[in-house]
Amino acid sequence: MIDKPNLKNMTKKIKKAPTFKYGIEITKPFSTAMYDHNDQCAQEMKKNILTVWTNELLKMKEYCDVNAMTADWDAYDIKSIAPKLLAIQKGVQAIGYGSGYSLDMVDKEFRNELETMANWQLHENYSYLCFENLVPRTTFMMVGFGWEKCEYDGRIVANSELTSDFAPFEGEIELDMQMANESENIQ
Repeated sequence: MIDKPNLKNMTKKIKKAPTFKYGIEITKPFSTAMYDHNDQCAQEMKKNILTVWTNELLKMKEYCDVNAMTADWDAYDIKSIAPKLLAIQKGVQAIGYGSGYSLDMVDKEFRNELETMANWQLHENYSYLCFENLVPRTTFMMVGFGWEKCEYDGRIVANSELTSDFAPFEGEIELDMQMANESENIQ
């Protein structure tokens, strides 16, 4: 009698090759290097969003004079005077505004929302904002998140992959291997 092969023994799990982006190994759970890289990206994204937001607020102030910040939030007027302002506000916040809210009140809530936004949410929102050409591309994209509307880093233009500040240096890896080999030879 011929034994049937045991499929459990035949199907060994094949270990996936590690994935790297910007020289950082993508791991689950996130590594310290991934968190540090994403925090650095978040700073650049928030700065870019605030720059566009502030420039659009200035347009409103120039047009409406001193009353711009205290006048009621009027989506129609804002769309005609500073169209990016309304689009950025909707792209960052999950709520809309109307009568009873001043531009100053919306500005404070917008800045608070942006400051406290989780990285995964910022990654998705920035991707949409970049796709709509409301914000510039960043130096790097965040890593470890599975979805984005478009790739918003600058490597598309440069057609090459940059290396993150938090990626290990090649020399560090080679030096570690050399030191390990030397310590084996000593013993």
